[in-house]
Amino acid sequence: MAFARFVRRAIDDARDERGWTVTDLAAHTGVGRSTVFRWLAGDWQDYPELAKVRGFCAALDLPVAAAFRALGLPDAGAAPRRRSDDAPVEADVRVIMERLADPSVPAEEKHHIRDLLRYLARRPARRAG
Repeated sequence: MAFARFVRRAIDDARDERGWTVTDLAAHTGVGRSTVFRWLAGDWQDYPELAKVRGFCAALDLPVAAAFRALGLPDAGAAPRRRSDDAPVEADVRVIMERLADPSVPAEEKHHIRDLLRYLARRPARRAG
């Protein structure tokens, strides 16, 4: 519900500072009215589509990192520098996160991805060599 509160504050601020209605907000952000209302209600199966969250934040001059924190996601823009050999791992994790957040991916597939991740997380690490 933290994301619903984030969206509520953003809508209230847009109304107070810019005089925008939800219809205006939808037009300026590229996020449909029904999506805005689903976000307000906390009505999403997994994560809201991240591209829409980014567009919403950009149009309202809000930090995307704040929206991602409200969703419980890692801060996309402020990742600390990593060793260069970590880059492929980060890319893989990013693809997985995007897939889990994509509303066009069936719930059954998302469930399968999560089950596999849980299995791998519990599996004992093997040492190289």
